Amino acid sequence: MISLIIPTLNAERHISGLLESIHEQTVQADEVLIVDSSSKDNTQSIAKSRGAKVVPINRYDFDHGGTRQMAVEMTQNAEVVVFLTQDALLADKNALKNLLIPFDDEKIGAAYGRQLPRPDANPIAAHARLFNYPPVSQIKTLKDATKFGIKTTFISNSFAAYRYIALMDVSGFPSNTILNEDTYVAAKMLLAGWKIAYCADAMVYHSHNYGFIEEFKRYFDIGVFHAREPWIRQAFGQAEGDGMRYVRSEFRYLWNENPMLIPSAILRNMLKFISYKLGTIEQYLPIWLKRQLSMQKLFWDTISFTAKISK
Repeated sequence: MISLIIPTLNAERHISGLLESIHEQTVQADEVLIVDSSSKDNTQSIAKSRGAKVVPINRYDFDHGGTRQMAVEMTQNAEVVVFLTQDALLADKNALKNLLIPFDDEKIGAAYGRQLPRPDANPIAAHARLFNYPPVSQIKTLKDATKFGIKTTFISNSFAAYRYIALMDVSGFPSNTILNEDTYVAAKMLLAGWKIAYCADAMVYHSHNYGFIEEFKRYFDIGVFHAREPWIRQAFGQAEGDGMRYVRSEFRYLWNENPMLIPSAILRNMLKFISYKLGTIEQYLPIWLKRQLSMQKLFWDTISFTAKISK
């Protein structure tokens, strides 16, 4: 049994196209579950009209890992659980089929697909997808940590599948992580002896044209995640290790596509480095400041509320 789960919030702009691309697949999921964070638009009605099961939750109860784990536990008959984000779009009719092929190997715990830049992606956003999602598939094990470092744990819930028993073997998705619940689970699986598959033939369109401030906030949150989960860096290596290779690749790409964007890329990379480092020392910063620096404001609101209750 295949269960497909999509967390949503005001997804009216994307949900029709995504569900249509799901219904066109050569391999169909046995159920499509929408976990909706009290959208104020027509997300829920559109999803229901397309045959999806909709589970509404309070917007302030959403948790990147906890909400996904709640959904997983609602699908206990599933052998494989597939996740998509609301702004992804399956690129062809075989995307889901190709994502599931690696599970023929009983040691595959999770698999993730290739993300292609959307047609409206700017060159900086396009390069990020091309760099992180190459056209060659790969199987990763714990042994690869000596070669790839923390990149070994890379996975994305924008289009990823998990073997149910493997997910339960590592206690499922964590609660109270600011983001990167997928990286957390991938790291746990690798340490437990499972393998992670990257499926270059399983493709979705998914990219973001982040501005400077959004980029800064995103990398601050990534730094917070690694600060709060130090065991990942201890087991696999530092997150900064792949940075220079990315920068060199980006400059080459922009030189060919749009050299005028190189100064912007230099500034962005400086901001990402600074914000990531700030995130790694977040324990020294007041919550009000962290909330301003973060893309995940609800995370800090929840922490602040919990702290008040515990007093």
